[in-house]
Amino acid sequence: MWSLSVADDRLSQAEALARENPELAVVAAIVALVAAVGAYVLFRARRTPGVRFRRLLADRDEIAVLMHPNPDPDAMSAALGVASLAEQLDVEATVQYPGQIRHQENRAFRTVLDLELDPIEHVTDLAAESVVLVDHNEPRGFAGADGVLPLAVIDHHPGDGAGEAFTDVRTDYGATASVVAEYFQQNDATPVPPDKHASETDSDLTLPTDTATGLLYGILTDTKHLTVGASEPDFAAAAYVYPGVDQDRLDRIANPAVDAEVLEVKARAIAGRRVEGSFAVADVGGVNNVDAIPQAADELIQLEGVSAVVVIGERDGTIHLSGRSRDDRVHMGNAIDAVLSDRDNGNGGGHSRMGGGTIGPTIDPTGEEGPESVDRDALADDLFRAMAGDV
Repeated sequence: MWSLSVADDRLSQAEALARENPELAVVAAIVALVAAVGAYVLFRARRTPGVRFRRLLADRDEIAVLMHPNPDPDAMSAALGVASLAEQLDVEATVQYPGQIRHQENRAFRTVLDLELDPIEHVTDLAAESVVLVDHNEPRGFAGADGVLPLAVIDHHPGDGAGEAFTDVRTDYGATASVVAEYFQQNDATPVPPDKHASETDSDLTLPTDTATGLLYGILTDTKHLTVGASEPDFAAAAYVYPGVDQDRLDRIANPAVDAEVLEVKARAIAGRRVEGSFAVADVGGVNNVDAIPQAADELIQLEGVSAVVVIGERDGTIHLSGRSRDDRVHMGNAIDAVLSDRDNGNGGGHSRMGGGTIGPTIDPTGEEGPESVDRDALADDLFRAMAGDV
């Protein structure tokens, strides 16, 4: 009773003070409001990206998970992870992509994991209004892409793109698959071993075996088996998904049959390479499979004494470039961008270790493709200067 009486007296004193000094009451109210807002902001800041993304998905009925044109294993595995998480939240997810899936490794990834991936050519082909971009941060590669405002963006590439409700772009990560793997871990999802069923785990959310296998392969391919561009979170993500990985399927994805043309293009690149110092440029001429060009670049960069390389090829009037660097002096994406940005129909870019680009065919006013006007020797000269830092 005594404590209640003391409390009543103090409350009465506070009320009297407020009546006598209304400005103090206003200040106190503002201080209390600021403290409340600060506490709320701190609470949101402490909520992990994975939890925030899960809650965002849970509010949707359906989503379209959109990969970049001609998706690679990192894009496909990240999309697979987002779709898997969404489906466990009773959200319908459709994985879509512009372009083609051509590289034998990419085709094996899709086939071995039995992925349902829908191609799109126009914005009206999107399966849902709520679009989640993975492994890129600006929609591209299909008609109407500029008009798409994604709900969410999950990526590890530099860029200015953002999601309307969620943006998670981590340029210090080696793979987008690592980011998505973290989402599962932050939501306490249990990896499901290949010899068990999800029902055998004591967890509301799981990391299915096919998703774990895909995510590990996505991490490995985008970091050259955790040797190039990998950060501590990439190693942690690989360790987290590992218990759920199906080793047999992983091996089948990693060792698909090699197309004969790929071997031929690699041989042409090695035999016809032009070397200046530790830099190499190889023009492999016309190709039917443009994915042979980056594979040839991967082969050349392994040669002793070569620290940076660009391979040039052509298909249907379009010049394709693919570059690799293990030289700290050469930012390959910037080098290719510098060379192509001044050329008509040229477009290029990429990371410090990996870059690429194209030079489109010349179009005359009647709409017909004109003859090739690219001086390939001059292009090689410019690439050498760019790698040397002279452009």
